[in-house]
Amino acid sequence: MDFQATDEHQLIRESVRRICADFPDEYWSQCDAEHRFPRDFYDALAAAGWIGVAIPEAYGGSGNGITEASIVLEEVAASGAAMNGASAIHLSIFGMHPVVKHGSADMKEKYLPRVANGDLHVAFGVTEPDAGTDTTSIKTSARRDGDHYVVRGRKVWTTKALDAERVLLLTRTTPADEAPKRSAGMTLLLADLKRPEVTISPIDKVGRNAVASCEVVYDDLPVHITDRVGEEGRGFHYLLDGLNAERILIAAEALGIGRAALRRAADYARDRVVFGRPIGMNQGVSFPLGEARMRLDAAELMIRKASWLIDQGLPCGAEANMAKWLAADAGFQAADQAMQTHGGFGYAREYHVERYWREARLMRIAPISQEMVLNFVTEHVLDLPRSY
Repeated sequence: MDFQATDEHQLIRESVRRICADFPDEYWSQCDAEHRFPRDFYDALAAAGWIGVAIPEAYGGSGNGITEASIVLEEVAASGAAMNGASAIHLSIFGMHPVVKHGSADMKEKYLPRVANGDLHVAFGVTEPDAGTDTTSIKTSARRDGDHYVVRGRKVWTTKALDAERVLLLTRTTPADEAPKRSAGMTLLLADLKRPEVTISPIDKVGRNAVASCEVVYDDLPVHITDRVGEEGRGFHYLLDGLNAERILIAAEALGIGRAALRRAADYARDRVVFGRPIGMNQGVSFPLGEARMRLDAAELMIRKASWLIDQGLPCGAEANMAKWLAADAGFQAADQAMQTHGGFGYAREYHVERYWREARLMRIAPISQEMVLNFVTEHVLDLPRSY
């Protein structure tokens, strides 16, 4: 077992850090306050080739694995960009995985190079108001009409819908009560968002406001059959192919937020003088920060294990879920302790830790809750009865 970082991985970190250095905390605070997509940041990463880090070389990407993609996203979040930065590029880096694995040759040629060079923004439309985590209960329908599907329904929490040209949209082509099983009869479409049949409404939310989360209504949207990903009725299974990778990347982003928060807290604890000495001399301040560091490092080990397994083509469901749970927990604990270390100033926007805190809290909910991860671990690792 080798814990030494490779030269390539170190170069990735250094390169991403250099780009992120041009986008300080003040930039991210302003984007968040103005609900403004960080387009210049996105363009800078695209120009350097990092948007296509996980897209095959044949389509203009770098052809790297999940390990390399996780390092990019960790460094972006750790720079202080947090989820505003990571979410701006997350879907472009990995959201097209179903197309890479299951799309037709023409679909790959048409869309993947544009994603890799940053020209094409893609959103992900899965969650619905009455379905939530119970994906098999979605109701958005796609009815076949000649060489098109006609899509009707409503999605929520569609990230980047305002900025995206296309959406990977999970639909029902066979009603649930007519399908051989609930996970069958769902089809994945790469649909056009810039049409009059689509209504997009941003959701007012507590954080990560530079990247909008939206409700999207589809009112008889036509989607050509050539924009179907893979076979009709297999969409749910195509999504499952990417879940482990998504867990790992989300974990890396949570880790990065924790690193940013801990850096701020440690700097403040060294510099803030109360009762004639730095507050970092007090064990009530220093010990929780030491604990935060240990939690983050432990979470990183699980992330590295999970990403290594997936890049080797080995089973990693348990490790990917554990990495997400541990990193989300550690990242939020670090952000919360950074708030506590700053005292009243932690509540002030100028110190930035309140933004980390708001965005780190999201990771314990999305894209899957901590409780659902525990459901997975207790059922599939401990072999306990399914609880839902």
